[in-house]
Amino acid sequence: MAKIPEDVIETVRTATNIADVVGQYVQLKKSGKNLFGLCPFHEERTPSFSVSEDKQIFHCFSCGRGGNVFKFLMELEHVSFPEAVVKVADFSHVDLDSEYRQDASGPKMDSKTSQLIDLQEQAAKLYHHVLVNTQVGQPALDYLHDRGLTDETIETYQLGFAPGQRLLKPFFEQRNSDYQLLRQSGLFIENAQGELRDRFTERVMFPLRNASGHVAAFSGRLIKKADDQPKYLNSPETALFNKSRLLFNFDLARPAIRQAGEVTLFEGYMDVISATQAGVHNGIASMGTSLTTEQIYAIERTTDKLNVCYDGDEPGQRAISRALTLLGQHSHLTLSVIQLPEGQDPDEYRRAHGDEAFRQMLTTAKEPPLQFNLRFLRRNKALDTDSEQLAYVNQVMPLLAQVQEPVELDMYLNQLANEFHIDKAALQAQLKQTQRDTAAQQERARPRQAVNQTPPETAVTVHQQNRPLTRLERAERGLLIRLLHDRNVWAKVTSIEGFSFVHDDYQVIYTLAQGYFQTHQTYRTAQFTDFIKEDRLQQIVIDLETATYAAVTPREIDDYLAIIMDEAPIDEQLRQKKNQLAEASRLGNAEQQRQLVIEIVQLEQQRQANKQL
Repeated sequence: MAKIPEDVIETVRTATNIADVVGQYVQLKKSGKNLFGLCPFHEERTPSFSVSEDKQIFHCFSCGRGGNVFKFLMELEHVSFPEAVVKVADFSHVDLDSEYRQDASGPKMDSKTSQLIDLQEQAAKLYHHVLVNTQVGQPALDYLHDRGLTDETIETYQLGFAPGQRLLKPFFEQRNSDYQLLRQSGLFIENAQGELRDRFTERVMFPLRNASGHVAAFSGRLIKKADDQPKYLNSPETALFNKSRLLFNFDLARPAIRQAGEVTLFEGYMDVISATQAGVHNGIASMGTSLTTEQIYAIERTTDKLNVCYDGDEPGQRAISRALTLLGQHSHLTLSVIQLPEGQDPDEYRRAHGDEAFRQMLTTAKEPPLQFNLRFLRRNKALDTDSEQLAYVNQVMPLLAQVQEPVELDMYLNQLANEFHIDKAALQAQLKQTQRDTAAQQERARPRQAVNQTPPETAVTVHQQNRPLTRLERAERGLLIRLLHDRNVWAKVTSIEGFSFVHDDYQVIYTLAQGYFQTHQTYRTAQFTDFIKEDRLQQIVIDLETATYAAVTPREIDDYLAIIMDEAPIDEQLRQKKNQLAEASRLGNAEQQRQLVIEIVQLEQQRQANKQL
């Protein structure tokens, strides 16, 4: 396998704007010189994720992650550096020789996660092969065709079939797959003796892909009714699959969501697939359960608008009501409800009325959440009785209390007054009381919300510098960033015989920069971070690049050098004396301890005196 040369990597990098790549995953908005959005590496409600087009780097000021376009894909999609280069090249339409693609597409055996993904994707290919190429898969293929799916759609979603006989177990045994990985994959059921058998049998298989497009799990649908088995069976939660986070079709729909500026949330996989076949490509679905805050957060990173299109039957209407309540509490999305005729689901509507009517319905059947809620509250009520009318009005008032537009509010009050022959002034008085009660409840609940309703943070590796920096380290960081960007500063510092940084990390970066400038005429942040290789040092450079610095002056550089060169020997002596003091304390040498304490105090006094000069 050929290593990708640096000039090829640089060709890919210069042909790419990092904002375009990141923008596939994060909704970015311009603020000053940079672009900001919600960080894709951890959950947050206030954007702290920054992309610099000038420097071609990203940085999260909250979790501390940062790097160039390749690093972004490596961290987000858990791919190797060569794989990231190939992905970026494909995105930017840069031709790569096949030898470099072979390096990136080889077996991903460098981590447990990649090995588990490989198992899932092998299983998906096998299930798909059984569906489209074997006699045993023909009944399942006929079922999908009867549901109106074309071969092209079946291929796009890599739908498959798990037959009744054992399939995966012998398949993976022939490949000498690791037994422990098979146990953890979710593809098998393990008995008390530790024997594995296929979890899915006699089911049409829907691969469930994560946001990066990798198969993470499966959902299997029975093609023959069985009273002792559920119609749909999902993989159990594994290291790859968390049903509260994953959204079906999110990987394929993301470009269409960005183009349309909105996403349509369906209730089931078949609804999404059916909509895609009808030319509606911005549809997604939750994992057969109620919508979660984690899924809402993923949607918010991609768009500002969401349409809820669930089934028209009673369970579907209740599901819409639950989803709107959750979305209202935990999102800033602009919401709409697409109301289907009673009893129909989106897939049934498309098959009954055709693709064009389906697409038209998704536009014309939109209604605001309040309009849906008002109609939802009317169901099963006998509104020709005074008691039912009063109950309905009392339920409606908290909803109207949230309406911000005076004209809209007046319209709804007029509708209530006319329909139920109620004095409008009485309705307005009750509305004001409801608003006061709501405000009082929110005030009482605020402290408890601050404690109990803080969104849970996803576990991340925190790279940022949390400890306070010493005067010496501030000088080292200030000098190092100037060295990289200003050739005059570089020439001045490199001409000082014997100069070195005190802290090892800064000295290593300085040494690497000397090698970098031997082969590169100009400094480019994104390029230099690849040159460094080591993650910790890359992160230091990103931290330096995203800090704010004033225009450089000769006096500033002299001050930095004075601090580093004058205080460094004292700091080193202090470090040595403190280590000696710790050793003397361990040995119980009281006399040596007293002497070392005196020397440490004298060195501290000397350092303080230097700071005042």
